[in-house]
Amino acid sequence: MVSLEAADPAVPYGKLAVEAIAPVIVSASRSTDIPAFYGDWFLNRLKDGYVRWKSPFGGKPVFVSFARARLFVFWSKNPAPFFPYLDTLDRLGYGYYFLYSLNDYDKEHLEPNVPPLVERIETFIRLSRRIGPGKVVWRFDPLILTETITVSDLLDRVECIGDQIAPFTKRLVFSFVDIEKYTKVRRNLDAAGCRGAREFTDAEVAEFCEGLRRLNERWGLSLSACAEGRDLSQYGIGRGQCISCDLMTTEFAHDKELTAFLRPEDQQTLEGSSPDPSRRLKDPGQRNTCRCVVSKDIGQYSTCMHLCGYCYANTSAAAVRRHYSRYLADREHGMFHDTIVG
Repeated sequence: MVSLEAADPAVPYGKLAVEAIAPVIVSASRSTDIPAFYGDWFLNRLKDGYVRWKSPFGGKPVFVSFARARLFVFWSKNPAPFFPYLDTLDRLGYGYYFLYSLNDYDKEHLEPNVPPLVERIETFIRLSRRIGPGKVVWRFDPLILTETITVSDLLDRVECIGDQIAPFTKRLVFSFVDIEKYTKVRRNLDAAGCRGAREFTDAEVAEFCEGLRRLNERWGLSLSACAEGRDLSQYGIGRGQCISCDLMTTEFAHDKELTAFLRPEDQQTLEGSSPDPSRRLKDPGQRNTCRCVVSKDIGQYSTCMHLCGYCYANTSAAAVRRHYSRYLADREHGMFHDTIVG
């Protein structure tokens, strides 16, 4: 924990002393698309050195300091608006990489506010050329079956994208849609007019994974399945780790502070190699099947204007539009709160 001065919401321009967590790795964000919609907010918070995180399940707010931050993991379907801010991150010495969700549900309008697929592919390639293929992870997330989308259809769509971007990334992470555990997902899919959306059977999982294995014979990507309990190793598919120790130690080996966090000296074995940090550093705030390294997310639910039909983080489109309108109105007056929406 670290001490900091935060804005006092009860007193205009007032300050109050608070205790804040100070993560080494910051997730931005599983809850909303910060690069697409809130890049100016992010840079403002970076300047002030902290954010105030609101849990979607209530409880006291958590203050998050950037005092120890070494790496930001950006989750996005459209990072193009964030390009102007990359130079600032580089100048400040922060590491970062992108988990770029590049799906093809254009015909179904499941992602109504993302740019056309051809434009998103161009952005992927441009980002890769800017920061390197090892720092742009392709996510096809989630894989959804409907009355009109079959396993074969999904493989065709994955193939079309992969043939264009495989030279510009090193990793593909995918997930199978999880509808039954999230009532909001079913509700949002119904509202999007997605007829017959359902989860995969074991046979369909095998069919998809075998097809992906064959496609990857020409791509040569590292394949992994996000938050997947099944063992898919026979298809060359590992267990997903989006906030990945392997990626970070490979791409950011020059960062001694980050390396010390991932593989501290007191964890070294007698042979000089570190034990698997995936277990020691597993994020306790994620599902049991998630293997991500511990980080702190700074996003806010019901703020993502992509309005994807399968989203678990949006309560309703109306709530999102209301929040985004408020954010834009505040931004017009140069106001950025310590949460995305004050």
